[in-house]
Amino acid sequence: MTSARSDSAHADTHVGRAMRRREDPPLLRGEGRFLDDVRIDDVAHVVFVRSPHAHARLLALDVTAARKAPGVLAVITADEIDAFPPIAMARAIDGMVVPDMVFVAGDEARAQGTPIAIVVAEADALAHDAAALVRAEWVPLPGVAEADAALGAGAPAIVGRDDNRCFTYTVRAGDADHAFASAHRTVSVEVRQARLAGVPLEPRGVAARWADGTLTIWSSTQVPHRIRDEVARLLGLAAERVRVIAPDVGGGFGVKGGPYREEILIPWLARRLGRPVKWIATRVEDFVTTHHGRGGVARGDLAVAADGSILGLRARILCPLGPSIGYTAMGTPRNYVRCLPGPYAIADVDIEAVGAFTSTPPVGPYRGAGRPEAAFLIERLVDEAARALAMDPAELRRRNLVAPERFPFSTATGQSYDSCDYPAMLERVLALAGYARLRGEQTERRRAGELVGIGLSVYVEPSALGWESAVVRVDAGGRMTAATGSSAHGQGHETVFAQIVADRLAVSPEAIEVRHGDTAIIDKGIGTFGSRSTALGGGALVHAADAVVLKARRLAAHLLEAHADDVRLTRAGFGVAGVPARVVQWADVARAAWHGPLPPGEERGLEAAHVLAPEHEVWSGGAVVVMVRIDRETGAFTLERLVWIDDAGTIINPLLADAQLDGSLAQAWGQIALEAIRFDADGHVLTGTLMDYALPRADDVPRAELHHAHSPTSRNPLGAKGLGEAGNIGVPPAVVNAVVDALAPLGVRHLDMPLTPETIWKAMRG
Repeated sequence: MTSARSDSAHADTHVGRAMRRREDPPLLRGEGRFLDDVRIDDVAHVVFVRSPHAHARLLALDVTAARKAPGVLAVITADEIDAFPPIAMARAIDGMVVPDMVFVAGDEARAQGTPIAIVVAEADALAHDAAALVRAEWVPLPGVAEADAALGAGAPAIVGRDDNRCFTYTVRAGDADHAFASAHRTVSVEVRQARLAGVPLEPRGVAARWADGTLTIWSSTQVPHRIRDEVARLLGLAAERVRVIAPDVGGGFGVKGGPYREEILIPWLARRLGRPVKWIATRVEDFVTTHHGRGGVARGDLAVAADGSILGLRARILCPLGPSIGYTAMGTPRNYVRCLPGPYAIADVDIEAVGAFTSTPPVGPYRGAGRPEAAFLIERLVDEAARALAMDPAELRRRNLVAPERFPFSTATGQSYDSCDYPAMLERVLALAGYARLRGEQTERRRAGELVGIGLSVYVEPSALGWESAVVRVDAGGRMTAATGSSAHGQGHETVFAQIVADRLAVSPEAIEVRHGDTAIIDKGIGTFGSRSTALGGGALVHAADAVVLKARRLAAHLLEAHADDVRLTRAGFGVAGVPARVVQWADVARAAWHGPLPPGEERGLEAAHVLAPEHEVWSGGAVVVMVRIDRETGAFTLERLVWIDDAGTIINPLLADAQLDGSLAQAWGQIALEAIRFDADGHVLTGTLMDYALPRADDVPRAELHHAHSPTSRNPLGAKGLGEAGNIGVPPAVVNAVVDALAPLGVRHLDMPLTPETIWKAMRG
């Protein structure tokens, strides 16, 4: 396991120290303030009446009884909804088809959970009672659940296009045709990723109040500034008239990126009714309205030379989308394509991703968002190539990993890798696992009749895309505040950001108040997703804090009647070099900055803002070794070893870093062994409750032997990279490779997740 301090820690710094989360005590005492804990005077409650059909025509809708029900304030149907502009989209692809968002359906529902009426009542129970009185007459229509079926001949049209095609995204580099024509061997793998539900502990919810010409919105979201900007645009308001607050948020994992239709409709209702309103999703609603993750169907092909050199890579990826495109929906297909070469030096590629409309709930980012899918496909291909060449899979990887002297490395898909030593990480994880010994044990145990397998993976994890903002302020009383556009939902930002700012200001972390999740606190921000917050949010705080220190040094020099170049900041305060007795405290400098006489040219106050917008992302990496055994009678597999090394550059807080890795392992294990959203052929969700959708319990999740490497990046001032999605990326292919290796003597070449005992048992006998 990780030591208590990272390699970057020094005795007089807080960065690199393992510090417990300051956020935890109030949560453990039951004092958390989640969305449904927010008390809003005179609030009304909203229930959506939703389509039970995946695809159906709405012939008649009768809301008369619902409108007469006790406590009902309004029942809204499609013809009463304003014509909103389209919801914006991040990273759209040229030529893609973008259907209008159906906020409330009036004629046709194209997915289960589509609203057909909105009930507003004085109490939640009254709203539910009234919603049960709404009568709808439907004509079911054929639907389609999977991307390959949606793109097949004769598939029912979901959004009016005969072929259900939304986009085609292609990346080609080099000459893949020549690479395959000249290859010694080619291998192929077909992968079907099950769709997954995010299942955050707190389902989605929104509340809004319209007062004095301004909207205040409370949302369980990862991106309050995005919600503010989209609500303002769609409702025709200036952004400064909309305030969005994300209180304590009970998990997100990418599925609370939004905006969803409810985050537009609830503020719209509050303004229309002149009354605060609130909606909290039930768990069943969350399963059918919050976007799912994964779900792609892909075929990959790899061309290799006789010596194991990878010559070329081809892939065709089919991505289910649901009937509409959310703000962040394109992140997953793009990541799948651009990350597919992984840590390998592959020059010739031909990769195509096709998006397909389906009559299912929407599909979007879920922890990893395309990165896990890409790592899974390339790592399965590498193992198949090793098998085809009768070469040890570790050796084939050695021969193809990007060498450290080639960094920064430009990939065939147009990405810029900043720093890492993949070969060294592979050698280290092999040594830590005792790989040669494990192979020897495997041989002996196979002779005794056991089914034992060893699997490897080497992975990359891009993070810190875009920009983030920060403000550092020291008020007149010396109180220190760090505000960030990164909005936490369980990551420990308050602890980590306090450590970062404390080092720059030479104070203890306890002296720093970290504020986030409120657009009134900091005007600009992006939010938290994609393992971006430490690198971008923390990096922006470094720049802002340094600017505050520079100004404070000038003010201290004025107070000390010294030259600014002679003033130094230490734990004791600002002092003149070589004159220990002459020291002023932060409180003295702050008081002077806000109320005292200032040197010429200085502005009143002691604060600084910064927006960090690097040209490129940062790229973490890692390697995993897994050993499994399989019960011949039941098909159940047991994980015997999981040895894992991750390189995320500078580690700010080793305790929280390992917690992030453990958390990603837990969700990875759900995908590996348990989780899958199942549909019927038309797209109805068959696993829409926690009775049907199997989440990992604490005793399901295995223990990993965690280790770290450190290759700091030059793309932010901390040298930090992301690691929050590493387990989802690196662990599944290693486990599946191990299970396939165990079953190889029985002729098994591939298995899709989840690896249930039934799946493995059938493969053993198939």
